[in-house]
Amino acid sequence: MDKNIVTATINARRPNWTTDRLTTRIVHIGCGAFHRAHQALYTHHVLEKTDSDWGYCEVNLMSKHGADLIKKLKQQSMLYTVAEKAETHTELKIIGSMKEAMHSLIDGVDAIIEKMASPSVSIVSLTITEKGYCVDPATGKLDKNNPLIQQDLATPNQPTSAIGYITAALKRRAERKLPPFTVLSCDNVRENGHVAREAVLGLAKLQHAELAEWIEANVTFPCAMVDRIAPAATAETLAEIAELLGVKDDCAIACEPFRQWVIEDNFVNGRPEWNCAGAQFVEDVVPFELMKLRMLNGSHSFLAYLGYLGGYAHIADTMANPDYRRAAQALMLDEQAPTLIMPEEVNLKAYANSLIDRFTNPSLKHQTWQIAMDGSQKLPQRLLDPIAWHIENQSSYRHLALGIAGWMRYVAGVDEQGKKIDVRDPLVDTFAAIYAKHGLAVSVVDDLLAIDAIFGIELPQNPHFVATIKLAYQQILDLGVRQAVAQL
Repeated sequence: MDKNIVTATINARRPNWTTDRLTTRIVHIGCGAFHRAHQALYTHHVLEKTDSDWGYCEVNLMSKHGADLIKKLKQQSMLYTVAEKAETHTELKIIGSMKEAMHSLIDGVDAIIEKMASPSVSIVSLTITEKGYCVDPATGKLDKNNPLIQQDLATPNQPTSAIGYITAALKRRAERKLPPFTVLSCDNVRENGHVAREAVLGLAKLQHAELAEWIEANVTFPCAMVDRIAPAATAETLAEIAELLGVKDDCAIACEPFRQWVIEDNFVNGRPEWNCAGAQFVEDVVPFELMKLRMLNGSHSFLAYLGYLGGYAHIADTMANPDYRRAAQALMLDEQAPTLIMPEEVNLKAYANSLIDRFTNPSLKHQTWQIAMDGSQKLPQRLLDPIAWHIENQSSYRHLALGIAGWMRYVAGVDEQGKKIDVRDPLVDTFAAIYAKHGLAVSVVDDLLAIDAIFGIELPQNPHFVATIKLAYQQILDLGVRQAVAQL
């Protein structure tokens, strides 16, 4: 190309610095859409407002697509575009917080571990999705039988999982008597710092008892709540951004204008001044995590399963149906908000109204199918934990129940028109076997509830819970999802 993102100044402001200013102080594992639109953007704004040198080394570990992205970032001198799309206008930002980028298929496993072990690195951050932590959702402990963990135990110096890479890098730092780094999870996982800690310590204990003791004594794992709707980039998105920018950017990403980052201030080896870019440092992140997981992510999952089955491709499409809109708001205010204990300054009704507005934004093409991925990893914290609260408090949870029933109907792998659903989930084979046995019948509910990695032990033993889910599932079969939502 005779023009590229490096020289693009047509409709967006370029950073007034180059990568020479930056030092790799953060290694980030999981350079996907959300990270590019969130943490990397926050750090970019810190660089705009201060003389900071905090830069990222971006790391992708898996998939050819991840390797392609790393190659393209390098070709673009580590610059890329974020398009913040409001209903009436779009603001373009060319982001300059990335120093370098690596992929295991390009650079090799050892080079990535060595980068993480570098004395200049103070933080290793993560956006690897729930399944990337290799923990058992029912116990929160490391899943020793996870194939990635099994591989990491067999070849600890050539790990496969993100947890294996972190553990190997910490081992080198301990052996070299270097300061530790902070492990900062930025995933939508309840108490994500604690989950990361359990995973890393769990693997270290299986590998080297002394290493586990050193990690426990020296490494911190702050929790964080992250919020911004950033759909995966599509050809349509990239074409739209290219037209606005005046040049093609294969690494561009579109997102909503809203962003939030609440971080436990527990860093062992320094951190950027993310607060000057709008982040909040607090002592306890958990209330904010639960608010977001239940009200935003929980309603997103509700709309994803029932919306996809109802024929809606995007979340904004579901909001055009008054029944879905009312149901999502009632789910938030009547069934999720009562389960939360928030600081006095937080207005949950205002938060719910803002979420409805964000979901309604037609400029964001957030696919219901995308949100529906990996439901087995998401249901416990988004929908099942609140149901347990309602059972204990003897209160209604019919919206939550319909959300669970919608997920059960979705993993059948066929929609209401008989078309195949591309179900993406670690337990997809288990779901297929259950449906092969039962077909589309309410009898599937018992076998699905018996998956204790999702539902645990107590809920499936509660007769009221089982009956409520069966009733909701039967309603979907009898009425179809749109009418089932309308009946709420």
